[in-house]
This record gives sequence, C-alpha cells and structure tokens, in this order.
Amino acid sequence: MPEKVYHGKAWNAREFEKSLAFFLDVLYNTPYLFLDRFQKISEERDGMAEEIMTPIPEEESRNFIHQFIDEDIAEGGRFQGMTVHTRFPPEPNGYLHIGHCKALCIDFGTAEKYGGLCNLRMDDTNPSKEDVEYVQAIQEDIHWLGFDWGDRFFYASDYFERMYQCAVTLIRKGLAYVCELTPDQMREMRGDVNAPAQCPYRNRPAEESLDLFARMRAGEFPDGSMTLRAKIDPSSGNFNMRDPVIYRISRAHHHRQGDKWCIYPMYDFAHPIEDALEGITHSLCSLEFEAHRPLYDWVVEHCDLPARPRQIEFARLGINYTVMSKRKLRTLVEEGRVSGWDDPRMPTLCGLRRRGYTPASVRNFCERIGVAKASSTVEFAFLEHCLREDLNETARRVMAVIRPVKLTITNYPEGQSETFQVENNPNRPEDGVRAITFSRELYVEAEDFLETPVPKYKRLYPGGPECRLKGAYLITCTGCKKDAAGNVTEILATYDPESRGGNPADGRKVKGATIHWVDAATAVDAECRLYDNLFTDPAPDAADKDFLECLNPASLETVAGCKVEAGLAQAEAPASFQFMRVGYFCLDSRDSRPGHLVFNRSVGLKDSFKL
Repeated sequence: MPEKVYHGKAWNAREFEKSLAFFLDVLYNTPYLFLDRFQKISEERDGMAEEIMTPIPEEESRNFIHQFIDEDIAEGGRFQGMTVHTRFPPEPNGYLHIGHCKALCIDFGTAEKYGGLCNLRMDDTNPSKEDVEYVQAIQEDIHWLGFDWGDRFFYASDYFERMYQCAVTLIRKGLAYVCELTPDQMREMRGDVNAPAQCPYRNRPAEESLDLFARMRAGEFPDGSMTLRAKIDPSSGNFNMRDPVIYRISRAHHHRQGDKWCIYPMYDFAHPIEDALEGITHSLCSLEFEAHRPLYDWVVEHCDLPARPRQIEFARLGINYTVMSKRKLRTLVEEGRVSGWDDPRMPTLCGLRRRGYTPASVRNFCERIGVAKASSTVEFAFLEHCLREDLNETARRVMAVIRPVKLTITNYPEGQSETFQVENNPNRPEDGVRAITFSRELYVEAEDFLETPVPKYKRLYPGGPECRLKGAYLITCTGCKKDAAGNVTEILATYDPESRGGNPADGRKVKGATIHWVDAATAVDAECRLYDNLFTDPAPDAADKDFLECLNPASLETVAGCKVEAGLAQAEAPASFQFMRVGYFCLDSRDSRPGHLVFNRSVGLKDSFKL
C-alpha cells in the first residue's frame, strides 16, 4: 500500500483510515475532550510540546482552571451560589514528590482563591501497596507547605459499602454484569476501531449477576476469576467506555479494613463516587484522566449520587534530571541507591525539605510554572532559582570554610584576640548583627591560595595584592609552609593594623579579593554534604533509557573536617544559612546534632537559570 509520512511517521492508507475513524468517532461522542487537544496539537506543530519550558511571566499567564470555575459559579453556571469544593486524593503507597506538589497546590490553592474547601482523601482502593507510614508522611508534607484540610480528612475505604451498593444498583438497572473472562481473554476480545468488543457474559441476566457478585464478596471465588464490568458501549471509539472493569477479586490485606473485603473497586469507578459523596464541585486531575472523563460522568449519572462534580484535567509536572515514577523512586530506595525516601537528592517533598527547600520556595515554584494542558518539562535549575531567591532574603549569613588551611598573621600579637560585629543579613537589617572573634591563627579556603598564581588571580599568593578578610583587616600574603609531600599546610601573611573593619585608613584601593575566614581558636568542626543532580542525563525517565544507568556517581560528596563559626555550635535543624562565598546550607534533620554538626548544601550561590 502507498505510504504517507505524518509527523515523521510512515502510515499506510489502512492505518490512516483506522486512525481517522477512531478520531472522528471519539470527537463525535465526546467533543469536549478535544477543545484543549487542538491547542496541544497546535503547540506540537510549532515545536513547543517537547521543549524544556521556562515559566510564563506572571502578567501573561492564565489559569484555565480558574476560567472554568469562574464560568461555573457565575450567574446561570452549573454551580451558581455554591462553595467551590476541591479535593487532593493521593494514594498512600509512597511519599509525595514535587510532581504531586503541583497537584496539591492546584487543589488547595484553588480552594483558597475562591474561599472554598479542599478535602484530603487517601485513595486506598489498592490495598497491596498501602501503608500507614505513607499516610502520616503525606499529612506532614501538606502541613509543611502551609495547607490544611480542617476536619475533612477521608479515606476512599470509608465508602466501600456505598460503592458496593452503587454496583448492585447498576446490575439491577442492567448496566453492569459479572464477567468470567481472564485478563488475556479480555484483551483479545477488546476489538479495535473497526470492530466492537466481545464478551459472552454481557447479556447475563441481572439476577444471575447479582447472585455472583454477592458470592464474589463472600469469598467463594479465587482471585482474578471474575470481575464486575460496567455495561456501556462495546463499540465506543473511547476504549475506556468498552465495558470497563469496575470490581475485581483480590484477597490483599487492607491497612484499615483488614480482611473484611476480598473485592475492591477500580479507581475509575471509586473516584467519581467519592467526589460526589463529599460534595466536590471540581475534581481536578492530571491529564491522563482526560479520556476517562466520559466514564467519570457516566458513573455519576447512573449511580444515583447526591452531587455531580465536574472533572477538569491539567498537565503533569515534568522536571529534567529526575524521575517522578513512584515505582522507580521505590527502586532507588530498596536497592540502596539512596539513603531513603528523604535522601536530599530525591524529588520527594521530605527529601527536598531535608535538603533545605522552604515551603515558600516550593509553592512559588508551583505558582510560577503555571497550569497548562500541554505537557512540558521544567528546568530543575528553575526550582533551584526559586529556593535561591527565598534564601537570599531570609537566610542568615555566616562564615564556614569547607576545605580549610591555616592562615597565620605573622605580625599579629600572639595570645591576642578581638571581636568584630558583622551583619546577619544585609537584606534584613532587623536581623541585627553577631559577634565573631579574630586572632593570630585563622582558617581560610585552600582554593584561596596559589603559590604560583594563574592570570587574573586576585586572592592570596606570595607578593600578591592586599586582600580583605571579610569584616576584619587587610592582609598581604608573604609565603607558605609545606609538608614533606609538598602540600601547603600553612599560609603566612601580614596585616595592616590601621584597616580594622576591612577599610584602609588612607583610603587606598584594595586590589585583591575579599576572603571569608574563621578564627582557629573558636572554630567548630562540621561535616558538609555537597549534593548535585541525582542523574547525569536530563531525561533519565525516557522510554529508551535505563534510569539506573543514568545515575550520577558524583551526586554526593561528603567533606569532613570543615570549620564553621563558633556561633553555629548549638544550631538546630531546619535552620538554613548562607555560607558566604560558598552556597546555601541547612543542618541535616536526621544526622546533625550538637557536637556533630552536619550541613547539607541546598543550592549554590551561582544561578544558572535565566529568566
């Protein structure tokens, strides 16, 4: 057959006709699904859909969800006069990650915007993967972000009996039947765009299905031997409507219901019932549920429920240099590739929190990337940019030396010490000042000295320019001492006693750099953990890649023997600081304690993201 090429793919005439028939059929049956798809197709045509997307300036961005809600609550709208009511329905089978955070902020943030309500509901319809540990972690993450569900905390399992009765109602109406096909047989008989699905049990009498369904609940049949299917349209172009399974047999122990149930509802059946029973007005979902919306509406229509929510879909969040799949994140944890779900390299909220991310930075990130229908990938550097912006305003400045070498001021009196007052945060004068000590022996960064300087090097080297010790004095390097292996063990310098505070008395120009330091007499030892991206590949989750092969072997460098200001000795997590000239660091919430300080590098000072 002759072939034509569309979007880089060769199609023969028959394939093209099938695809066109499917498209027209779905468009005819569910036209509203395609209003936003046309926009997506247009964007793909223009080469935008798979690009790394940067956030839209706030004044240009438009939240289409809010536009829909505005229409719904306006005069004559479907929810006129009603309180906007949303829900956040995570599965308690893992820890929330930054992708969930987008949905979380949309759900709770939308309720906040309209003075409405947002429920927290644990979608515990799949008992084999659920655990109370995850429930508690999810609640902690949501509160950390500053959201609250009030007294509206629910479990999907709270509605199991009501769901069962809804299924019985469908059977009695002739809208559901018990099917004995195996999964493989069901796939074989599903049909295609030119042929409807087949099932020998589709016309089973309602009384027979009622009896079998009751016996399924009673545990008379083995797992997987029977299902309950909705009786909708076996020839629908939307395959989700081709008599989907709505109940299956599974003898998995439930974390709340124990062994009371051996049949469990499918999410597509449970989800709309839960929403309707809770009085949800707007069920905000990720884009993969767009094609499931007709089934959502069908369940609400035929199950005699007290409300008729509206489902609205938005694109998931994609970030480069990371993975969002719970299965893959669990693999990283279970195989020991990371230290746990809260490893600071993980995209989980508890991992980001341990690394030093603040609620304000995460919420700002979610707000600024906007809400869209077309899938895109956001730069991880933009998430770092949002954290850097927040910490630049709020973090206290301190001096810490990561790779220390001793600096001796040879003309400073031995045994003498003095105190300097330095500002805590130049952006927040109200944070005041702190006292730091200065004496003959200090610690500076090893990289701030070169015995033989490279061109344009303006730090310490013998005979080099005057350099300013931050907040203290001007010094001039005169030499160094080395060990037997030739390693520099001590830097020698002289200071100008008339330059206290770092300013020369005669007003001469200082040509050297400003260097941070700590007093050797009072410095405190610390361990610093320097984190980088967990993956070396910007798209480790791509279909043609093994994400484990993309792991970055240099994603963590642990540096012991660091020296920090004495004032940090009693610091406690989750305090964050700017280590001057180094980066933003926070105390590790798991391993740091007085006497054994552990700091995690949250983000560097240099901003690689460009707006």
